[in-house]
Amino acid sequence: MPAEPVAPPAVTDDDPGGRTVRRLVAVVALIAVLPALYLPGLVHNFFDLKIYMSAMDWWTAGNPLYDYVQPDRVQGELYFTYPPFSALLLWPFGLIRLGATVTIFTVLTVLAVVVTTRWLLTPVIARHNLPRTFTLTVAVLLVLGVESTRETITFGQINMLLVVLILADLLFAVPQARRWAGVGIGLATALKLFPGIFIVYLLATRRWRAAAVASATAAAATLLAAAVAPGDSWRFWTHELWATDRVGRTDYTGNQSLFGLLSRFSAPEKPDRLLWLLLVAVVAAYGLWRAARAARAGDALTGLTLTGLVGALVSPITWTHHIYWFVPAVVLLADAALSAGRPEEARRRRWLAGLAVGTAAVSIYGVVSFHDWGVAPVRTDDPVDFVLRNGYVLLSLLLLATLPVRSAAEWKSRTKWTDLPTSHHRR
Repeated sequence: MPAEPVAPPAVTDDDPGGRTVRRLVAVVALIAVLPALYLPGLVHNFFDLKIYMSAMDWWTAGNPLYDYVQPDRVQGELYFTYPPFSALLLWPFGLIRLGATVTIFTVLTVLAVVVTTRWLLTPVIARHNLPRTFTLTVAVLLVLGVESTRETITFGQINMLLVVLILADLLFAVPQARRWAGVGIGLATALKLFPGIFIVYLLATRRWRAAAVASATAAAATLLAAAVAPGDSWRFWTHELWATDRVGRTDYTGNQSLFGLLSRFSAPEKPDRLLWLLLVAVVAAYGLWRAARAARAGDALTGLTLTGLVGALVSPITWTHHIYWFVPAVVLLADAALSAGRPEEARRRRWLAGLAVGTAAVSIYGVVSFHDWGVAPVRTDDPVDFVLRNGYVLLSLLLLATLPVRSAAEWKSRTKWTDLPTSHHRR
């Protein structure tokens, strides 16, 4: 009898060639999907960056910085709304061609994504012996696919610069008690105010020196801007800072804050300020309490992630490109799911993994990229629209309550973000 044909051996995890092929297929598939995710945002055409550069031209010509205004079909009129210190940073870019500025901003944002993703994942890779190059590549591609990153790039925003400054401080300088701890947060606060919530976090965690350095750095940067542009500085801090109508409609779906949620309920009228302040007080107190607990346990990433979510919720205006904090939340959830390896932890592992996947899916699909919510104020009175138009707010509230905080004993048994990996990792 003729011998039966022998089936080829199955590809297993011990087959390095097959494993490499599967990884390459996964990476190529992610790369192929990215253009489709970016396609809806191409209409932005670096809109915000163009406003900044036009405002710099207006300012250079001797006009008051905060008199610059540009019409917009959705928001009505848009102005230069950043603090004067941001204008000092942006001014040199107004001296070069717009195409060069776009290229610089885009490259710096991509580099910031690579650097910060490596910071977040290095200890996770060490803990779970993950393939280093493959894990980092997939993670960077996924972060580039997140709506906040897409909006940052296609609008020409500076958010990832702020993220680099904040993470450098809170993952490395503050835990290691470096002398310059707090400088990054201070600079970020002087540039865009939102990071000031992290100074509150430093105070809540009794990092007095870092809080003082951050405050002093923000003040010094602000005084430098005041010395250069005293009139514009006085106008910003005494008037423009408090004029929320200058940054756009608060009911617009892109505003994913508590105030935005309430505004979509009351549109076209303004929401009840007392109700908003009450919600802000509750959310800030609870979120910062959990963040302080995480910091006391040595869990720096959970502490700063919870603080970032608090900041996004309590700020009157939180555009989608501001909400980077889902990225470290996914890292924390995935890390916790991988750490829940005992049989009795199966339910917890499934919950954490599901929440990680759900958070990633929501942050990638987004709330504005694939929906046209129109240009007129429309009240939210439909349950489905309520969820779709407030997806980030609802997810932030969920994560604020459920993001795991490790106990001190558990955290001490794990590799910290400030530890350097000492073992060889698979590539």
